[in-house]
Amino acid sequence: MLGPQVWASVRQGLSRGWCRNVRGWASGPGRKVDIAGIYPPVTTPFTATAEVDYGKLEENLHKLGTFPFRGFVVQGSSGEFPFLTSSERLEVVSRVRQVMPKNKLLLAGSGCESTQATVEMTVSMAQVGADAAMVVTPCYYRGRMSSAALIQHYTKVADLSPIPVVLYSVPANTGLDLPVDAVVTLSQHPNIVGMKDSGGDVTRIGLIVHKTRRQDFQVLAGSAGFLLASYALGAAGGVCALANVLGAQLCQLERLCLTGQWEDAQKLQLRLIEPNAAVTRRFGIPGLKKTMDWFGYYGGPCRAPLQELSPAEEEALRVDFTNNGWL
Repeated sequence: MLGPQVWASVRQGLSRGWCRNVRGWASGPGRKVDIAGIYPPVTTPFTATAEVDYGKLEENLHKLGTFPFRGFVVQGSSGEFPFLTSSERLEVVSRVRQVMPKNKLLLAGSGCESTQATVEMTVSMAQVGADAAMVVTPCYYRGRMSSAALIQHYTKVADLSPIPVVLYSVPANTGLDLPVDAVVTLSQHPNIVGMKDSGGDVTRIGLIVHKTRRQDFQVLAGSAGFLLASYALGAAGGVCALANVLGAQLCQLERLCLTGQWEDAQKLQLRLIEPNAAVTRRFGIPGLKKTMDWFGYYGGPCRAPLQELSPAEEEALRVDFTNNGWL
């Protein structure tokens, strides 16, 4: 049940309206926030005793803050958010807000399994400094997550959220693709500003861009492996795990695409495919964190039940980066 403080925040946000002129918000009447750009989905560092290491989190952010990212995604899949308590999730967002550059956007993953819990988490994340909420599809009862159910869920969240909402589809983790027809309907909501699509189906991304072209709605590629293709089809940017280690290169790829230097963009994209696959679907977060250790960031351990890479896996990971000239 929504408590009095949460409802007070909701009412305050609704009374102000959705259009604020802070950081990434558009100032014109009826305009939505501009989320275009590259975002690293920040990892959550842990100590050897599995506590959140806020000091290492701040160190990583200071280093990532030197790149021309549009902002940061916190509590996405790379942040191991399912393994954190509600208080840890909020504390991580708060700490990131305190140390990140003021001109960057903070997108916070606020998705929970129930609509009510998602509303509460979204409002709480707004209170601790999130600029927008990235809401993953509820999936435990995926067999009943029809388009109608998902439209109702996201509409309720967006209605009650004091910050803009970004849809998040990551079928590799949820077993559920947010249906295109649901995305098209939701794109018309005044407080739903875009979508992160991590499925890797570029024809689907192109179709979503095409079908939402009359809305003020932006699509972000959910991985570096198909970033160039997504830009070519009209995507506005990307949330890319690989940006945690190859931030300069991802920003360079963005610049090449936006300036029409497609031949150079292709050359760079091809060198990113294998490393990106290694830190996502092949070795996952343990692979990403190990690579961060190699590139001067703090990766450290994952929280159980995720396990460290085996020596053979670590060697295969290193090969994927070495063969493409990154190590």
